[in-house]
Amino acid sequence: MAHTKEQFTQAENNWNLEILYTDLASAKGKNLTPVEKRHMRGLLCGYSPVEIAQALDKNSRGLEVDLCNTLYQYVKTLVNRENEKVENWRNICEWLEDAGYKTQQTTPSQSNNSVPVDAKVHIENMNIGHHKIEISIKLVASLPSDYLKEGTAQSPNSPLPQ
Repeated sequence: MAHTKEQFTQAENNWNLEILYTDLASAKGKNLTPVEKRHMRGLLCGYSPVEIAQALDKNSRGLEVDLCNTLYQYVKTLVNRENEKVENWRNICEWLEDAGYKTQQTTPSQSNNSVPVDAKVHIENMNIGHHKIEISIKLVASLPSDYLKEGTAQSPNSPLPQ
């Protein structure tokens, strides 16, 4: 049997799992089991029920029935779609993303190594000589607003920090 304790942990990178687990537990009426959490992470990672079953050495039809009777129902209750049919397992991820459980991806302005949001290169001068080309360029970059708030750049013409 596959070692399943750490299965589908990459879901933590894109989803607010603790809040989702808490809210699903409210919809269920009690805490999710470790197996239910593992199945949910698999779905959130983009794995189909068949792929989850293969990864966990389970019967795919049994897993699909289990998902329909458990997690799908909890999610439908959580996102107020009790009367809708889960047409496809991908509906679960879409509904949870629409409900705000997906975390935002890190943007350049959120990283410590900020890069310009928008940059343009202007060719200032070009000289074509014997066996060489000299090009003078000017780089104009818009920095993220929070970068400027940190006091690391005083004006648009200040040199970028090293």
